[in-house]
Amino acid sequence: MSKPVVLIAEELSPATVEALGPDFQVVNVDGTDRPALLAAVATADAILVRSATQVDAEVLQAASALKVIARAGVGLDNVDIKAATSAGVMVVNAPTSNIISAAELTVGHILSLARHLPQAHEALSNGLWKRSAYTGTELYEKTIGIVGLGRIGALVAERVKGFGVTIVAYDPYVTSARAQQLGVQLVSLEELLAQADFLTIHMPKTPETTGMIGAEQLAQMKPTAYVVNVARGGLIDEQALYEALAAKTIAGAGLDVFVQEPPKDLPLLALSNVIVTPHLGASTDEAQEKAGVSVAKSVRLALAGELVPDAVNVAGGVIDPYVRPGLPLTEKLGQVFSALAHSSLTSIDIEVHGELANYDVKVLRLAALKGIFTNVVSDSVSYVNAPLIAEQRGVEVRMFSDGETEDYRNVVTIRGALSDGSQISVSGTLTGTKQVEKIVEINGYDVELPFAEHMIVFTYRDRPGIVATYGRLLGEAGINIAGMQVARDVEAGRALSVLSIDSPAPESLLSELRSEISADTLREIDIVD
Repeated sequence: MSKPVVLIAEELSPATVEALGPDFQVVNVDGTDRPALLAAVATADAILVRSATQVDAEVLQAASALKVIARAGVGLDNVDIKAATSAGVMVVNAPTSNIISAAELTVGHILSLARHLPQAHEALSNGLWKRSAYTGTELYEKTIGIVGLGRIGALVAERVKGFGVTIVAYDPYVTSARAQQLGVQLVSLEELLAQADFLTIHMPKTPETTGMIGAEQLAQMKPTAYVVNVARGGLIDEQALYEALAAKTIAGAGLDVFVQEPPKDLPLLALSNVIVTPHLGASTDEAQEKAGVSVAKSVRLALAGELVPDAVNVAGGVIDPYVRPGLPLTEKLGQVFSALAHSSLTSIDIEVHGELANYDVKVLRLAALKGIFTNVVSDSVSYVNAPLIAEQRGVEVRMFSDGETEDYRNVVTIRGALSDGSQISVSGTLTGTKQVEKIVEINGYDVELPFAEHMIVFTYRDRPGIVATYGRLLGEAGINIAGMQVARDVEAGRALSVLSIDSPAPESLLSELRSEISADTLREIDIVD
């Protein structure tokens, strides 16, 4: 039998080819040469790319034998994931390959801001000896504020500790025990903004985090403070940052990422108190080698039909067909669960009830954790790193299964304890021949509602007129209710409503809803497929 063909479309380290091993026929092509790429991919079982090769619908149409696309890096902007999924092609990346490089670049920006290194270098290169113009500040006894204490944020904390600084962090999903282990004090975002001499942000880019450091937040900072962003463009509002820097509301900024890359006509670039780099977070020899070796291993697993931990669009591996439909269901339950959490998690129980208990369902534990952490940490979350993320946050994870269930053939429940002593839970099932994914329980309330991209969940005292109130408010805002379930514990007791809506609700509307119905809790949930 001929060997599977692995197409390498960009220059990768020799260690990448070595990690593939002798069981494949390796073919090289220039991925930027479109006709050559389309011709070469026709017989490929796998393709390895970096950032220059565009793997789009046209490439996938030409690649009838393709089983896996491997991006040797973190970002996947050059891969059409939707088209790949429709074609049944697995997409993998290397989500942890650049974490050390990104953390070190963060520290580099902090030091460059403190000592004006790029400006001093440029002046001296132009023959100017301007010592007094570039008097800096020591890091010693300053406060470093870290927004997002995931893997990169934690690495930054470890590295700056040696400078004799105080480290404060904002991350609602990190336990105090984990923060204490890192030597970090957890504070609110408002407290961090007021205290930080240097603020560095390490959050995922979501609708909630985009622009999370804006004009209001920058106004709360010291005029001597600096901000650093090597995570995602847009986490810091670029216009608000420009205005704050131009008005000397803050002292300076170090940026590696931008809303538009490369940035065009960006006023920030003209300011003397800004240090910029062209998205160098993963640009080290070590990170590139790690990325290549990581995806080479994933390609081997994928072509062998085994579980691929870093698959971003499909669950690979030897999973029973009866269990496989439970993976996307459990991931969505995890996203709902994390959205319901109002303080940090201390423990998570994943429960599988019904016929599924007769099968190997360990992969559902991974799916639950992946869903729980997908929208709350800055790292890319996969089946391989989700348990590690839980461990790093000091979250105990347990799994139970039994054959008992009353109303449905199978039910998956995620139950958790929070640091304030409260508990939350959410359950789901697959119904009918089409295996429709539904939520069937939230915090002890029985419901039955299909998942939707945008949902609102709230509790309140049961009384007449509540449905009319939130129907009116959403209607006035032009937001259509696509589905609705109301459940209650006893008559005139506590009630829970779950709404599926066709578009996201702005925070101002959510605040009005919360006030009008005197809601105990109210959460908007955005499901990421």
